Amino acid sequence: MAGIDVFDRSAGPRPDGDSAVPASLSRRAFLTVGLAAGGGLLLTLNLPRTAQASEPIAAAPAAQLNLFISIAPDGIVTIVAKNPEIGQGSKTMLPMLVAEELDADWSQVRAEQAMLNPIYGPQFAGGSMDTPLNWEPMRRVGAAGRQMLVLAAAQTWEVPAAECDASQGSVRHRPSGRTLSYGALAAKAATLPAPDLQSVTLKDPKDYRIIGKFTGGVDSARVLDGHRLFGIDTVLPGMRYAAYQKAPVFGGRVVSANIAAVKAMPGVRDVLIVRGTDPQAVFHMGLLDGVAIVADTWWQTQKALEKLRVVWDHDSAAGQSTAQFERQAASLSRQRPQSIVRRDGDVDKALSRASKVLQAAYAYPFLAHVDLEPQNCTAHYKRDGSVEIWAPTQNPAPGRKLVAAALGVDEGRVAVHMTRVGGGFGRRLSNDYMVEAAMISKRAGCPVKLLWNRRQDIQHDAYRPAGFHYFRAGLTAAGRLGAFRDHFVSFGQGGKVASSADLPRSHFPAGFVPDLEYGQSLIELRVPTGPLRNPGGNALAFAFESFVDELAHAAGRDPLDFRLDLYGPARVMPTTAPMGRPHPPFDTGRVRGVLELVAEKSGWRRRQELPRGTGLGLAFYYSHYGYFAEVVKASVAPDGIPRVHKVWAAGDVGRQIINPAGAYNQAQGGILDGLGAALHQAITIEGGRVVQENFNTYGLLRMREAPPVEVHFRLTDNPPTGLGEPALPPVLPALCNALFAATGRRIRRLPIDPKELRSA
Repeated sequence: MAGIDVFDRSAGPRPDGDSAVPASLSRRAFLTVGLAAGGGLLLTLNLPRTAQASEPIAAAPAAQLNLFISIAPDGIVTIVAKNPEIGQGSKTMLPMLVAEELDADWSQVRAEQAMLNPIYGPQFAGGSMDTPLNWEPMRRVGAAGRQMLVLAAAQTWEVPAAECDASQGSVRHRPSGRTLSYGALAAKAATLPAPDLQSVTLKDPKDYRIIGKFTGGVDSARVLDGHRLFGIDTVLPGMRYAAYQKAPVFGGRVVSANIAAVKAMPGVRDVLIVRGTDPQAVFHMGLLDGVAIVADTWWQTQKALEKLRVVWDHDSAAGQSTAQFERQAASLSRQRPQSIVRRDGDVDKALSRASKVLQAAYAYPFLAHVDLEPQNCTAHYKRDGSVEIWAPTQNPAPGRKLVAAALGVDEGRVAVHMTRVGGGFGRRLSNDYMVEAAMISKRAGCPVKLLWNRRQDIQHDAYRPAGFHYFRAGLTAAGRLGAFRDHFVSFGQGGKVASSADLPRSHFPAGFVPDLEYGQSLIELRVPTGPLRNPGGNALAFAFESFVDELAHAAGRDPLDFRLDLYGPARVMPTTAPMGRPHPPFDTGRVRGVLELVAEKSGWRRRQELPRGTGLGLAFYYSHYGYFAEVVKASVAPDGIPRVHKVWAAGDVGRQIINPAGAYNQAQGGILDGLGAALHQAITIEGGRVVQENFNTYGLLRMREAPPVEVHFRLTDNPPTGLGEPALPPVLPALCNALFAATGRRIRRLPIDPKELRSA
């Protein structure tokens, strides 16, 4: 492992402790108890619906109750992971929470992926929300099971429950030393009433045996030996393969196609023109016009695609291009912003009296998600009008709603199996591939596996939007930031900001500069956009943290000291909780903590000792409730190619790292993901269509480019939060700031162009 296991504990403020209980755990949450097959204990957690859910609890037929916890007579404990597993480790982490409080023997625990069912409450993977939303509910479920098993043992021995303890899969009567295994107690425990979840006692963290221990993924061995776990692996009896060709220009409609010629090819069973269900589906990733090919093998669908000729009716998107967007942005930057996102004080007056004024323009491109498992779905539309889906989705409930609406069936008739996901990064929050497969199955009259090829995957994404920032800032005579302005030129659709193309009004340095203005102007866009790993932050961090570094150097100050001074002394600043989710207040003490920790671990104060042509760059970013500061060590080869030697990261995600193995994996993976974007990735538009087709034109980070990544966690007395996203944003500006330190050349546009560094 490249990371080093360093845990620093701070006795900082605990403004909310564990009080931030999500809406999904309330006094309306309850457990039901029953007998599992074979006489074991069956516990089901029933959660009230929240605003994120789309269907009532009553939609789940009683005959289809899903297990949450089951204990077999042989002592095997099966725990259902309710959320999709997309590589973030939730299928391991969620059962760990339950098993810890259940006091199960982890070697006897089996994790099982849930199907989509309203009994589990919200089921999604996104926003690094698995930990904050489930940290308390899952532990309480486990504690309730432990309490029932202890009571079952006490009744068996006819002793007070207070004289009994549970530990590692068995209950012991302390005075007599008698023990009973969970397997032996399961049937009796299943006859007892379930306790109130709010009344159960949670363990003292010092007694944890599972939480906090390095734990391998529950599926890792099966992934390595090729078990069929992913959506792409699904095989059904009588299944055929499908390909779906959509217009290269977004929103185009089918006029005609050479159906007869393609249908005559070997193995091709059907060729179908499919009509989209909504003219605006291009923006919300619904069912678009296209031509479906159904064949006996996937290879036959691909050969048929080569012969397919479609005449498309393109709409206004055909006139859009990356070059046009850049011209429009430059023009808009010279005008007043179309809207004001935030205004504090009087920026114009503050700039006029500033000791030094800096301005700079930053830009970043559209990005694709490029999940290594291309979009796919297996669907079976049945004669009785029901639909069964096997999909690698991050957000199955909206997918079911989309399928039901497109096919004209009741949502309750659509069953969704959540397969393991070979990369999501936000792409699979959309479910266009799901509705396409379902519609093709209905039209073809058989189960089909729809599998996109790489070109389709890259050219029909919901892209991370590009953006243009025009900064202007004023420094005081003391070298402090006194005024800050950003005119953000972004993208919109119908006058509304496109998905993931906004600038939060609270974005740093808002609230830390007396005179500040955030303005925004929109370029009309006919290209779909959406969240990509750390939506917003993966782009905004590059622009803002790079410019903050510029300001520090212009002030003649150490970039670390400049930031520490800007954030000020440790204090807690209230924040608004989005969608009722747990949201601890912003704590500048936690910012200072990770900045000082990463400076110590990287040798920041000794950077003058580095050889000429090598530099360190620093950046910090707060997102998804996580605080991350990172330092990059980099140099530039004679041909201008950047070389990243090492990355240090310091993160604060609360008091508890649930699974260190998963935590380091997520932090290191996010950092490497960010480096790949900075060095290689850009989606360009010409004539309304995406130019890039495969990894030869849309590059990923290569193994030879991947540096060691050393991760340190600073534990603070705050509820634990997620790790899938917050480590990514700081590495982009930290790299660019390191390249400036090495060469004196500023990088203000991504991806990094070696030609800009060659002369430096």
